[in-house]
Amino acid sequence: MSTHANTRDSLYIDGAWVPSTGTGTIEVIDSTTEAVFGTIPEGSAEDVDRAVAAAKAAFPAWSALPVEARTAYLGKVAEALVARTDSLADLITHEVGMPHILSQLVQVGLPLNSFATAAQVAADFTWEHEVGNSLIVREPIGVVGCITPWNYPLHQIAAKVAPALAAGCTVVVKPSEVAPLNAFVLAEIMDEVGLPAGVFNLVTGFGPVVGEAIAAHRDVDMVSFTGSTRAGKRVTEVAAGTVKRVALELGGKSANVILADADLATAVPDGVNKCYLNSGQTCSALTRMLVPRDKLAEVEELARTAAETFTPGDPFDPATRIGPLVSAAQRDRVRMYIDKGLGEGARLVTGGVETPEGLESGFFVAPTVFSDVTRDMTIAREEIFGPVLVIIPYDSEDEAVDIANDTDYGLAGGVWSGDPERAKAVARRLRTGQVEVNGGSFNPMAPFGGYKQSGNGREFGSFGLEEFLEVKSLQL
Repeated sequence: MSTHANTRDSLYIDGAWVPSTGTGTIEVIDSTTEAVFGTIPEGSAEDVDRAVAAAKAAFPAWSALPVEARTAYLGKVAEALVARTDSLADLITHEVGMPHILSQLVQVGLPLNSFATAAQVAADFTWEHEVGNSLIVREPIGVVGCITPWNYPLHQIAAKVAPALAAGCTVVVKPSEVAPLNAFVLAEIMDEVGLPAGVFNLVTGFGPVVGEAIAAHRDVDMVSFTGSTRAGKRVTEVAAGTVKRVALELGGKSANVILADADLATAVPDGVNKCYLNSGQTCSALTRMLVPRDKLAEVEELARTAAETFTPGDPFDPATRIGPLVSAAQRDRVRMYIDKGLGEGARLVTGGVETPEGLESGFFVAPTVFSDVTRDMTIAREEIFGPVLVIIPYDSEDEAVDIANDTDYGLAGGVWSGDPERAKAVARRLRTGQVEVNGGSFNPMAPFGGYKQSGNGREFGSFGLEEFLEVKSLQL
């Protein structure tokens, strides 16, 4: 390993830090300063071969361990993460741009939870049961390739690795090359807690090389992928060659349905907050706010006021409520969508394409709200992945449900009503994997995943564990 903390020149394969067989390096950019913050190896297909061979060799012994022995390692990982909360939050804030206080709670708090709760989830799980003359047993699927995104980098790794290891699988992890440094810290922790060699392997690099090599590999039994719908389709195509299982958590364009009897003063600011978390770089962000047409002017004012409290700035400044986007490419993409919204006739309530004042360096976009958006506009249909809220008026509850479901996606949603039963009734009509009712909070033990082009499979809790298991019947 190199001496400088953010200059990483080795991969973690078979319980050791080894050089990549590739010669390239990838620069990691600080999203606030735009300076090079670290470097990682540009891994190769040969590196994937080595990592998969190690994972395959480690699988028999690891899967044969009692589940309590496997989860004991995960408990130690959680303890090591607690000890590194501050340094990891610092690192991820540099990589992604989330305000530091939120990085502690979310970017480190959620992965910590995934490892800490794995033992309880595994202990409560029904591993075997009888049906007639059959004993139904659940067994680990084998070697799992985990391909993860940059927006919640450590969280997305933990959401796959913790349940996969608890299930008895071994893993090869390919983190996003945009925010990969936190994954090296996790690999150091795996080494520190004495996880057997080959159970956890880390290969960094680009998706078209390392990601495709994992998805295509004949000795990878399953791929768990989180990222864009476009990339998820590619993973599925490549994985089809070996008929392996593919779990996908993809994009979203989630609707927040505010009903006529909702308390707007509560619902609207909460909705803005749910759109802008992590600078809008959240797959489950509530990016479409559906409101009764006769309440449109009132909602716009509430949304404007709320949006303008999201002061962009240095994520290490405690006064900052919204940090930069992760990269120049992401910033330019979001501005392109804002331009498109203006061009297609949406009305700008606040924000826009101009760089926020005083923030010439860093990948900043002004928190933006559009109103008078119609369901056919680009900004109402495509995932923007930035701090852009679209307000869509409707004329009846049925129309609101129809607009909410008129999307390729189905990851999350929200419903607000003065009557909780009415809110639940509407929530049941939404074709989506999760629905917040009257601002119900995120539950990291509830199943998370999507309908339609938001993906296949579920993460977290018992559903997250089940993803990594095969089902066998013993006829007795």
